[in-house]
Amino acid sequence: MFKNIDAVLFDLDGTLIDSAPDLGAAADKMRVDRGLPSLPTAAYRPMAGAGARGMLGIAFGITPDDPEYEALKEEFFRNYEACMTERTFAFDGVAELIAGIGGGGLKWGVVTNKSERFTLPLTRAMPLFNTAGTIISGDTTPHAKPHPAPLLEAARQLGLAPERCIYVGDDERDIVAGRAAGMPTVVAAYGYLGATKDTDGWNAHATIISPGELLNFLPMA
Repeated sequence: MFKNIDAVLFDLDGTLIDSAPDLGAAADKMRVDRGLPSLPTAAYRPMAGAGARGMLGIAFGITPDDPEYEALKEEFFRNYEACMTERTFAFDGVAELIAGIGGGGLKWGVVTNKSERFTLPLTRAMPLFNTAGTIISGDTTPHAKPHPAPLLEAARQLGLAPERCIYVGDDERDIVAGRAAGMPTVVAAYGYLGATKDTDGWNAHATIISPGELLNFLPMA
């Protein structure tokens, strides 16, 4: 159990919500619109946490260095904006986890690399986030994760020292950012995890395989 903790901060996609179906659909529409065969959601899911970079990489095999990338990214963003709440839901057990955190007298919030353009409409559309004490997007501060700045801003908004906050995420950059901010870190191993399933090398302080398991690590009032 972590001690002297007053808040839990979470990554968004792949940690609290399963947005892979909508992210994949936005990229897959681009394939279909170009006469390419549709890919299943399972093809997109592992890289859903990487946003446009991950989805366009799966859909077209391109990287941000490709000269066509920026135009394709904006098309992807338009598609995603149009569908981002159609198939996106909280992972099983997340609602109970958030209720448990609040019931235990702890604060909670979100720190995501998703830009405000998507984060704010999405979280406002989901009642789950009504009790969040802070929601930090990828462009809230001058730096995104793995830089610690967004996590430090979340702690500041909650009125807490960083070391009084836990950070939970499903990507290595989440753990890097959390450790750099001086926070205990937890891997959400039920999430997307990027290109690798081996999280041992991330050097997190703990790993959970279901959302509710986190409650075992928290000091509850």
